[in-house]
Amino acid sequence: MVKRALISDIHANLESLEAVLEDIRQQGVEEIYCLGDIVGYGPNPVECVDLVRRHCRKTIMGNHDQGALFDPEGFNAVAEQAIFWTRDQLERPVGSSQQMAERWDFLGELPLRIEEDGVLYVHGSPRNPLNEYVFPDDIYNPKKLERLFSLFPRLCFHGHTHVPGVFTPRPEFFSPEDVEYEFPLGQEKLMVNVGSVGQPRDGDARACYVILEEDRIRFRRVEYPVEKTIEKIYAIPELDNSLGDRLRLGH
Repeated sequence: MVKRALISDIHANLESLEAVLEDIRQQGVEEIYCLGDIVGYGPNPVECVDLVRRHCRKTIMGNHDQGALFDPEGFNAVAEQAIFWTRDQLERPVGSSQQMAERWDFLGELPLRIEEDGVLYVHGSPRNPLNEYVFPDDIYNPKKLERLFSLFPRLCFHGHTHVPGVFTPRPEFFSPEDVEYEFPLGQEKLMVNVGSVGQPRDGDARACYVILEEDRIRFRRVEYPVEKTIEKIYAIPELDNSLGDRLRLGH
């Protein structure tokens, strides 16, 4: 197995994405998979789409990516306003008309799931790749987790909740801190939330991603100039200030 970085939920946070890509480079990773939500909430959707296209070997559709393409469904007022602004940015002539068309084609052709060598990659869950959330508290809903674990062969990597950690079939949930940022891979099935690059929600404001190796996964936390991103959000009337505030708090 190649050494693979798994990133998700960038949410148009350019400063965070750039810091994560540099950390990935320093870790000697061979390829990057993105598990969706390149855009939404943040101030740099065009730049983030371009970076993902350039650096990620494979990318999956997230619900905010779909929302930018079509009418957003199930979004709260803040998220909906942000996604309409995001769509407007993607429609602006940044670069050539060909580059603009290529961005839309890229988003429109993203798959909902990828399965390779017994490993499933989705944005939400194995049952509903686009929209279903799998939260740590779902360990108290064993029927839900039993159903989810029945839908993939060995490993499932996902995002969507912005809360990183490992689910086991027992069921248990381990945060990155619980396992000292590493978890061994054996015969047991696992679901792994890779966390969020651009809008962490586990109380740690640093960007989060996962490195998949032959015998283990490693969670990485990366510092980035969060105040710079917050200032950008504050300067855009269509992006609610709360979207900046939560970056500072990590939830």
